[in-house]
Amino acid sequence: MPDIAPDVISHKLTISSAYKPVRQKRRSYDTERYEAMRTEVEKLQTIGFIREATYPVWLANSVMVRKSTGGWRMCQDYTDLNKACPKDSFPLPRIDQLVDATAGHELLSFMDAYSGYNQIFMHPPDSEHTAFITDKGLYCYNVMPFGLKNAGATYQRLVNKIFAGYIGNIMEVYVDDMLVKSKTAEDHLQNLSIMFGILKEYRMRLNPKKCAFGVSSGKFLGFMISQRGIEANPEKIKAIIDMERPKTTKDIQSLTGRVAALTRFISKATDKCVPFFKALKGGKRDITWTAECDNAFQALKNYMSKAPLLSKPLPGEILYLYLSVSGTAVSSVLIRKPEKAELPIFYVSKALQSAELRYPPLEQLSLALVVWARRLRPYFQAHGIKVLTNQPLRQVLQKPEISGRLIKWAIELGEFDIQFVPRPAEKSQAVADFISELTPATVQPTSEAITETILPDQPGAERLDTSTPVWGLHVDGSANQQGCGAGLVLTTPDGQKIEYALRFDFRTSNNEAEYEALLAGLRLAKSMNAKQIRIHSDSQLIVNQIPRGENSHADALARLASAINDKVGRKVPVEILAQPSTVTSEACAVRYEDTWMSPIYLYLTNGTLPEDKAQARKLRYLSARYTVINDVLYKRGYTTPYLICLTAEQGEYILREIHSGVCGDHSGSRSLAYKAFRQGYFWPTMHQDANSLVKRCDKCQRFGNVPHIPAEPLTPIVSPWPFAQWGLDLIGPMPQGKGQVKYAVVAVDYFTKWVEAEPLATITAAKIEDFVWTHICCRFGIPYAIITDNGRQFDSELFRQFCTRLKINLFFASPAHPQSNGQVEAINKIVKKLLKRQLDKAKGAWPEKLPEALWAIRTSYRTSTGKTPFSMAFGSEAVVPVEIGEPSYRTKSFAPKENEEAMSLSLDLLEEHRAQANLRNEAYKQRVSRYYDARVRPRSFRIGDWVMRKVSLATKDTTEGTLGPSWEGPYEVIGILRSGTYRLRGSNGKALGHPWNVEHLKYYYK
Repeated sequence: MPDIAPDVISHKLTISSAYKPVRQKRRSYDTERYEAMRTEVEKLQTIGFIREATYPVWLANSVMVRKSTGGWRMCQDYTDLNKACPKDSFPLPRIDQLVDATAGHELLSFMDAYSGYNQIFMHPPDSEHTAFITDKGLYCYNVMPFGLKNAGATYQRLVNKIFAGYIGNIMEVYVDDMLVKSKTAEDHLQNLSIMFGILKEYRMRLNPKKCAFGVSSGKFLGFMISQRGIEANPEKIKAIIDMERPKTTKDIQSLTGRVAALTRFISKATDKCVPFFKALKGGKRDITWTAECDNAFQALKNYMSKAPLLSKPLPGEILYLYLSVSGTAVSSVLIRKPEKAELPIFYVSKALQSAELRYPPLEQLSLALVVWARRLRPYFQAHGIKVLTNQPLRQVLQKPEISGRLIKWAIELGEFDIQFVPRPAEKSQAVADFISELTPATVQPTSEAITETILPDQPGAERLDTSTPVWGLHVDGSANQQGCGAGLVLTTPDGQKIEYALRFDFRTSNNEAEYEALLAGLRLAKSMNAKQIRIHSDSQLIVNQIPRGENSHADALARLASAINDKVGRKVPVEILAQPSTVTSEACAVRYEDTWMSPIYLYLTNGTLPEDKAQARKLRYLSARYTVINDVLYKRGYTTPYLICLTAEQGEYILREIHSGVCGDHSGSRSLAYKAFRQGYFWPTMHQDANSLVKRCDKCQRFGNVPHIPAEPLTPIVSPWPFAQWGLDLIGPMPQGKGQVKYAVVAVDYFTKWVEAEPLATITAAKIEDFVWTHICCRFGIPYAIITDNGRQFDSELFRQFCTRLKINLFFASPAHPQSNGQVEAINKIVKKLLKRQLDKAKGAWPEKLPEALWAIRTSYRTSTGKTPFSMAFGSEAVVPVEIGEPSYRTKSFAPKENEEAMSLSLDLLEEHRAQANLRNEAYKQRVSRYYDARVRPRSFRIGDWVMRKVSLATKDTTEGTLGPSWEGPYEVIGILRSGTYRLRGSNGKALGHPWNVEHLKYYYK
């Protein structure tokens, strides 16, 4: 029986009342397993670990597991009981910290408790819940058995309690694995004496077969610990080295699992396993083992044969972090530098997920730093960290205007003492794999040697020192209508390129942008501790000019920065400069020109008249309304005494200040001109200039009213024959129904108005393809055309290929313009209205009611055709349920022979009926068109025009709420598909994927 007293600790089960007790059905075993089970039960019952149970509410099966020695071990399947027990949140120690705390000691003693869990009693009321079934009867545990959910937490709570004050000092404990450590051999016996005294006091027993006392090294928690440092478990290394070439998916999974167990010792472990991950893609049992996999396998074995020795950091020591980013993973190595050596402490590697693969390289490097700050948090908290990098990480995380995730990362890293320092040229073998931080594409070597440029007027200029590494700097500036910016590319001596862009919040010329680019490049190079720089620019005013083609990289970055929008995803860090780097003063030449006031002023002051008599007469008549006061021309007003006369340039300033100045209200042109007039200003073209200014005001155009008057005449859609042209659309999401369906796909034939629909749980291209094939093609034949909106389910490669195979013409409505597919939109409204009225409160039953709604639509009279869709499709009216409850004439007087003759006649006349319905439909559409076209206010554009596009739900910034703009852009018209439908291109030069209807566009005045 165990000797640890119950008042010290006992294991309690906190079973949740939300779970019902489970009695597992007895399993059958072979004779050998039964015999081993009986022997184990007798042994456990003899020593008092178990007792017989009566009427247990929880019952588990016994499971016999083969030992490595060939014997059997009896376990219990407590799966159901563990589900009902909440997790005990008592923390287990971090293995990495325990291993670090153990390394570097002269003598060690390793101990293991004898059947550690069985030395703790079960709480008596919970003992019956551990009941298990055997062929001899039911038994339950008096002691804590293996397999219970919170057994490890209970044992850790015990050792923390009895060894309190000594853990972390002279010993380390992880559940039932104990270790006594000593810095010197002289102290070890005293430390062991203290530990044995505690074991004796609490009567805890050890397993002598698993104990080792007074040794210099040993295995602890899967690591080899010694005074030298931390080594990988030789057995785990041998498992990889001796492993045969994988042949199945399971073999590769076994290999990657073995690598994961040693990832702390493997530099760039994820990169080394990339070929194995590729082989696992597809989930097939049989794999394709490529030459790349074989090379990676052999390289992994060679690496593991000389796995590095890891060091232990000293308290308060500065640690150094190397980062590496490849196309598929981020890696790092944490090192210490005692006496100019570089000793690794921890290797970490992580595969990039789908979204992370699309991050810009510098953001991936930032992600690597954040991931390792989380993974190695104890090291980051206890030590100062110096990140050795030749990339501008500090500028990316601190200085530029950065995106949301970078702000979050910068805040997260702010709690640690992190410094960014340039990476030294010399490196030890421990960090040999981290030579390249950002693994670049293959760089073609250049034969062009570094040359020196000595300006003619500086014969004594200092030449480059060939013994010092030379950095390269390409700069360029850009100023255009979209804005001003600069780009630069800093090339390190080892060929890595650092891209940087600047966006100016102030207007500059091209030459001024070039200067700003040069100054920013020098600041960046200085922060990277560059000593010698060769600068390239395509501006003769900055440095010795080079051809633009040799500066294309920086030129592209400059154009990007000048046109970038805050909402555009960035591939390079973009810094926003609010003020110029230099303060300049301007000297402007004053030039006087004749204005509209000059003739009037000269006549009133000097009596000067034009030579032309008609012009002189006109001037005398006009001047009667003006006067000169203190050499200033005024106009006599009717509502105000005097209006000061201004030039057109002065008037533009007045209008601009009133319209969009500090107190501007962005009023209309008439109101704007009236306000200027009321303030005492006048010039002849006030209203015309106000109208022009309001038209060109960017904010007025972006926040202007959205017109609801149609801009194009109605274009009816005509179907040539029945079931030739279908409209397709989706309804949902709706309340979840049986089978987890919450969407419906709806199709309507444009000729007969026949409707098909099907409930769907998911709306994928495969589901849409199956619906079209089953409900349209297999029932009514292959259609000529299908009209849909621009949903991903319809505008997908899979659905396009399906339509191409069947030679179905696929047409898409303009985005956000449901009128282009109005027939199916109208049917959607009818379907939803019918379902609402039929369901009342049982909204989840809509899939069962959908066929009834379709039946009602198919048998209802349509105004456009004058017939029901059923009769248009089949030549006669359907028998509806009311004719069964109250028989009609045709059901009462039904005669098979006469009915067959009448049906044949109806089918013969069906084409005529359809033709008449088609004529009626055309007349109906003409009436609708006349009514619609009466309200049209034509609006059209030409290729090359700039337009604004109405903000849609997809492009609306939800953070702005109701204060957001109504229009976005501008966009350039690059194509006209048909009247009222245009193809657009953004100001960044990228064409929009879909054409847009004129209803969503308006002219943009620059």
